[in-house]
Amino acid sequence: MPFIKTDIHDLLIFEPVVHNDSRGYFFESYNERTAMDAGVNIKFLQDNQARSVYGVVRGLHYQLDPHAQTKFVRVLSGAILDVAVDIRKGSPTFGKSFSIELTAENKRQLLIPHGFAHGYAVLSETAEVFYKCDGFYDKNSEGGIAHNDPVLNIDWKIPADKRIISDKDLHQPLFTDCRNNFVYKG
Repeated sequence: MPFIKTDIHDLLIFEPVVHNDSRGYFFESYNERTAMDAGVNIKFLQDNQARSVYGVVRGLHYQLDPHAQTKFVRVLSGAILDVAVDIRKGSPTFGKSFSIELTAENKRQLLIPHGFAHGYAVLSETAEVFYKCDGFYDKNSEGGIAHNDPVLNIDWKIPADKRIISDKDLHQPLFTDCRNNFVYKG
């Protein structure tokens, strides 16, 4: 099964079956039937793509319910450190972060459900990131957490003086002060 459980409930890694030969490779980056067979029943509504240079840290972002978004993240070129933080109140892993290196070479993807903050750091010279969402963007529902929150203590694999952070992300609240309406449902 290409979906692999992590130590945080509902957070899944997807490792596709890659068919290589002398011409190159082929793989299914998403197949609804494969997802449903793994218990992942999500209807994706929006695709997003971003290109960034080394040192860019985007996040930590989320949208509040009822406009929360599940994200299915992969890298088209380059490498990123993808990070998800469980912000579901009552979760046994509330406040715990998970990180994984996603690259164009390893073709891994991360399925980040509702109730998680998400961000990534660009580890290569450039990276193109593509992700599917099960909800539409809603500016009024935006939430965020400071990427350098001392409680979360995330190692972004980028030295602090080399990080490129947007003005918006420089002004995100700390984890203990963030707007959050997610509740763990087990």
